[in-house]
Amino acid sequence: MMRIAMTIALSLAAAPLAAQDMSAFQPGPVLTEFGAHAPVPGVEQLPADTEFAIAFDVSTPAAEGSSNRGFDSAARFLNMHVANGVPQDNVRLVVVVHGKAALELLTNAAHAANPLSRQGDNPSGKLVEALLAEDVRFILCGQSAAANGIAPEDLIPGVEMALSAMTAHALLQSSGFTLNPF
Repeated sequence: MMRIAMTIALSLAAAPLAAQDMSAFQPGPVLTEFGAHAPVPGVEQLPADTEFAIAFDVSTPAAEGSSNRGFDSAARFLNMHVANGVPQDNVRLVVVVHGKAALELLTNAAHAANPLSRQGDNPSGKLVEALLAEDVRFILCGQSAAANGIAPEDLIPGVEMALSAMTAHALLQSSGFTLNPF
């Protein structure tokens, strides 16, 4: 009886999440396939002299068949702020990747060959390439690379490697980057 009541309560709590209206969320203006965001009525444009230096920490791999949500958060941040008046040159983003998410920085060939990946093409590859083309940096934890059998030549061109994710974050912080907690 308690189990049934708990199941009903959890179902009711989850219902509002399923009913969310995402129709206002659109990608762009920088990345037209990724980083959907919504306008917020009553929020004024940000001053044109606003500057951001943000590091994203991503260790959670993508759900099967999807691109990585952490990578898409960086795309959303870029699109959202440029759409709201911040010049793209004033938005400096770095995605520090470690853990199992490291496999999502592989070329399609390396992804298909790596025994730890889900095989086949890298579902996050196009998103990573699109972000790199817009000067978003990706830094792979060298310790995670070693643990996952990743060599530098396996990486999507433009992805950097650091000694560790901890090292990358420490260096970024000393250069004025803040850590985005989302």
